[in-house]
Amino acid sequence: MAQKVEYKDLLNAGVHFGHLTRKWDPRMAPYIFMERNGIHIIDLNKTLTSLEQATASIKSIVKSGRKIMFVATKKQAKELVAAEASRLKMPFVCERWLGGMLTNFVTVRKSLKKLTMIEKLLKDETTSANLNKKEKLMLSREREKLIRVLGGINDMQRLPAALFIVDIKKEHIAIAEAKKLGIPVFAMVDTNSDPTSVEFPIPANDDAYKSIAVITYAVGQAIEEGLMERRRDKEDDRSDDEIMIAAEVVAPAAAAATAEVIADVVAAPAVEEIADVPATPEASAE
Repeated sequence: MAQKVEYKDLLNAGVHFGHLTRKWDPRMAPYIFMERNGIHIIDLNKTLTSLEQATASIKSIVKSGRKIMFVATKKQAKELVAAEASRLKMPFVCERWLGGMLTNFVTVRKSLKKLTMIEKLLKDETTSANLNKKEKLMLSREREKLIRVLGGINDMQRLPAALFIVDIKKEHIAIAEAKKLGIPVFAMVDTNSDPTSVEFPIPANDDAYKSIAVITYAVGQAIEEGLMERRRDKEDDRSDDEIMIAAEVVAPAAAAATAEVIADVVAAPAVEEIADVPATPEASAE
């Protein structure tokens, strides 16, 4: 099993560094430890507690077979988050959040179907041969555009069960859509943000690459554990089903064999009585 994120990991990654004191949000006061050189310092004990609660909930969601969508469009987070989400086969948005990606998911699905159709056209040699150079170029450009914006959710058939967001100020549209649909949000919240706008705030530095990496790693680890437990439960259920099927097959055969034995016992001739046995000489003399 992968190593659990500890206090020293958060400290080494610089998770405790907040924004300038003049940029702070007063609602972050419970998560702030102190002020140093004009910068707020985040209480890592609160961060660790919030992270444990968040990862436990994420693990439970994934174990039930649902998806977590990763959202991180800021420059220092997009590649890292995209790589982790791809590894876990979870949907992600790392280029630009399209308005209505959740609330107007029907239209988004149409765009995904369009992307699938374009890919089939370009892969099919017969159809591709009938297209001229300009048409191929236009289809290729359209395909690249759709992949850039929707490539991370190409396999998503339904709305995600939850969102993991790196910067809630930057991704405020995604949070608004999730809130409208009742989708819980797990998010890294810096000292300049409002932690009450999300269900599971994780107080942390959302600007530093290392800080984003360590929190994303913890979330990815929880998802991985949830997937493993789900796979294990499926295997156990399959084993139980096989045992039940075997029992259903064996039970009638055993009952039939028992019935045959009983029938043989009933049909056998009775044992001769003792009176039919010749008497001994002593008994005759008497």
